[in-house]
Amino acid sequence: MNPIRLLIADDHPVVRDGLSGMFAADPGFEVLGEASDGAEAVRLAQALRPDVILMDLRMPGTDGLAAITELAKLKVAARVLVLTTYDTDSYVLPAIEAGATGYLLKDAPRDELLRAVRAAAEGQSVLSPAVASRLMTRMRTPDAGPLSQRELEVLELVAAGTTNREAAAKLFISEATVKTHLLNIYGKLGVSDRAAAVAEGFKRGLLGKSGT
Repeated sequence: MNPIRLLIADDHPVVRDGLSGMFAADPGFEVLGEASDGAEAVRLAQALRPDVILMDLRMPGTDGLAAITELAKLKVAARVLVLTTYDTDSYVLPAIEAGATGYLLKDAPRDELLRAVRAAAEGQSVLSPAVASRLMTRMRTPDAGPLSQRELEVLELVAAGTTNREAAAKLFISEATVKTHLLNIYGKLGVSDRAAAVAEGFKRGLLGKSGT
C-alpha cells in the first residue's frame, strides 16, 4: 500500500518541523514538502500533487482560507485538512464552505491526527470533537436570516434534481460541504428534507428566478 503523500502549510517553522518529523517517522506517510503561506501551498500542491494538505488558517500574505478557495477553483484533487488553534464560527464555517475536508485543532493527540489524515485521504469528513459540537449547536439553532449565495446555488441544484455528489462537482466543493449547506438551508427554511426545501424555496420566490 502506497504511503499517504502530505504537504504541510504553516507559517511557524517549529510547527512545520514537528509535523514533518511526526509523519516522517510513520511509514504510512510521506511528507512531500512544506509551505510557509497560502500562496506557496497552492504552488506546491499543483507541483507535488499531495493526497492531503495540512493547512493552517492564519498565515501572513495569502492565508489558509484564501488558499483553500484557490485550490478548489484550480480543481486540485488534494484533500485539505485544516489544522489550527482557532475553533470559532468565523473560522470553522468559512473553511468548510470553501472546501476543507476536515478541521482539527493543534492540541489534537498524535494518534487522532494520524487517524484524521488517513480518513481525509479517503475522502471522509473529519472534525475535532470541539468543532463538531460547535457545528451541531449551530445546526440546532440556525441563523434564520436569508440564504447565502452558495446556499441558493445548492438549493437550485437540488431543485434541478442533482445528487449531493453532482452538486459538489459542479460547485468545486466537497460532498461533505454540500451536506453542511443543506443542513443550513433546512434550518433557515424550517424544513427537514430536500423535497420540502425545494417546495419552500419556490413558495418564497427563491427559485425560478434564473430559469431553474
